[in-house]
Order: sequence, then C-alpha cells, then structure tokens
Amino acid sequence: MLEYLIFPFTYLLGAFPSAWLAGRAVGVDVRKAGSGNMGATNALRLLGKRWGLAVFAADTLKGGLAAWLGLNLLGPWGGVAGGMLALLGHSFNPFFGWKPSGKGAASGLGVIIILAPKETVVAMAVFFAVLAVWRYVSLASITAALTALAALFAFREPLPVLIFGLAGVGLLIGRHRTNIERILAGTEPKLGEKGAPAKKEEPE
Repeated sequence: MLEYLIFPFTYLLGAFPSAWLAGRAVGVDVRKAGSGNMGATNALRLLGKRWGLAVFAADTLKGGLAAWLGLNLLGPWGGVAGGMLALLGHSFNPFFGWKPSGKGAASGLGVIIILAPKETVVAMAVFFAVLAVWRYVSLASITAALTALAALFAFREPLPVLIFGLAGVGLLIGRHRTNIERILAGTEPKLGEKGAPAKKEEPE
C-alpha cells in the first residue's frame, strides 16, 4: 500500500513552482507581470532565455518524473495517474491557494515523453513547424497536443495512455482559453515579443 503514496507526491511534484522561484532569484514576481502565468513562456518573456529555458526544463522534468515513478511502481495506470496529478498540481498550485497557475504544456510534454515517446517526436515536429510559421507559443502548444492525441490513437496505444491523452489535452486547451481569445483578437504576444513590464517584488 505504501506505493500509493506516490500520488500525493506526484501532485506536489507538479506543484513545484519553478517559474516563481526563478522570478524570485531576480526579484520579479511572475504572477504579477506579463500574462501572470507561472510557466516557461511567461518566464521567458520576463526573465530572459536562460531562466526561461531553465523553467521549461524543470517543468518538463517534473512531469516526466511523476509519470516515470507511477509507471514503475504501479504500471500503466499508475503512470497515467502520476502524470495527470502532476499536471493538476502545476495548473492549480496548492502553494498559491489552488488558483490557476501554469498551463501544463511543458509538464505535459514530460509526461508524454515517458508514456508515448514515438508520439512525442511527431508532436514536437508539429510544434516547431507551427511556431516557425506563426510564432505563437500557445498555438504551437495546442496544435502539438492535438497532434499527440491523434497519434496516440493512430499508434493504438493502450487504454490508460489514450485516457491520459484525452484528459491532458482537454486540460491544456481549457487552460489556454484566454490565449485562444487573444489569438483571435490579434493581441496574443508572439515569440520574442515582451509581455507587460516586470514588477519588482516588494521587500519582505
């Protein structure tokens, strides 16, 4: 029964606030600048490439580790549950009052790398193609997620992985609702464009 303790751990692992910590390191509260999102894209816009890539790597790692632990301890369903809990922890962070925080693209990438590596290659190719043409990270993330979902069915992955694909893509699209609205309105920042000015944190 002790192996089931992996589930609260993976939720808390997903909640590890890498973007917020990176912002703290340079005196910026990422929740109060740019999109207000605690994810890699907002960190990239506010903190620069070095910190943005570090946040992306950390978020991808925590999703992958959560899925890997669940998979190795409890099999496919454990991998799916661990990965999904990490996504929920990242998206609705308990350390910040369960308010919407990250949007789950990097953490979801980490999960799908572990659960379906073949589909990851296809999805990443689509991500970079869409990003190169339109330069919207959000649009590239959504398109890649939908591509990964289609590839899961095309490669006839096991039922647990298909369920994760459906749930994960639903969560990611839901969390990107405001991005979709801004893309349609023509106000979504493109890659390389700055968000709102970063606000320095007040001394404690």
